[in-house]
Amino acid sequence: MTVRIPTLPLREKWPHYMRLMRLDRPIGSFLLLWPTLWALWFAAGGFPSIGNLIVFVLGVFMMRAAGCAINDFADRDWDGAVERTHQRPLATGAIQPREAIVLFLLLSLAAFSMVVLFTNRLTLYLSFGGLALAFIYPFMKRYTHLPQLFLGAAFSWAIPMAWAAQADQLSRLTWLVFTANVLWTVAYDTFYAMVDRDDDLKVGIKSTAILFGEADRLIIGIMQALTVVVLFMVGHQCGRGVWFNLGLVAMASLFVYQQHLVRHRDRQACFRAFLNNNWAGFAVFVGLVLDYALH
Repeated sequence: MTVRIPTLPLREKWPHYMRLMRLDRPIGSFLLLWPTLWALWFAAGGFPSIGNLIVFVLGVFMMRAAGCAINDFADRDWDGAVERTHQRPLATGAIQPREAIVLFLLLSLAAFSMVVLFTNRLTLYLSFGGLALAFIYPFMKRYTHLPQLFLGAAFSWAIPMAWAAQADQLSRLTWLVFTANVLWTVAYDTFYAMVDRDDDLKVGIKSTAILFGEADRLIIGIMQALTVVVLFMVGHQCGRGVWFNLGLVAMASLFVYQQHLVRHRDRQACFRAFLNNNWAGFAVFVGLVLDYALH
């Protein structure tokens, strides 16, 4: 049963705002950060400009916080019925829906201002697509069993933006990295959806975990394998060597471990598999940095 909290003074709401933006749970920010950094390093052919690095690291954290605010706004009528989310600030009434909308707009405006002030015209044009994806993704679970695909596009849109900011152009490699990251995001967010599958079925929320059914592990495994293959193709075409490939081996090994974790589809094990993807993205980033530094 959801407990409603009386309206709080502004000074007492800050902890709830922090929770709304998931500042206490930065895993989503890291999952968004690693592919953004991949794109910057690939586009620069090594260490990117300090300005772009600062803009995109800050932008990642701002837009992830904005995405969490609009996500909780979209899910406010369902979160109270789901075990994992019933204590979120909008579900309890600690924060009002209009406050989540204002927070989403302020964070989006702050991130957009950095793009306008510190990047180029191509990145600016691309930013409108990223904002649209961030806004529409949370509502897709009402209409389609593929909200994870929309999340994949939203989480991957920083890749062409970062590439454009660094190289002032996009290439076929940009979209290969984008494709790899969409596959990876759908895979790990399906693990996440598996945690809530029973609750989602009761309240009518759609997800790939429900769509895939008993084939969930197989389909996730195929997407994980394709992620590694596509990233290997990118590395090969960019002339990357042993360090980058070792990063991919580490990612693949972690994917095998994740499959082992979810073999019984236990909720906590599925959540641990989801969290483990932070290390998979980090491994590829470290391999990429070392390869450019030592090659």
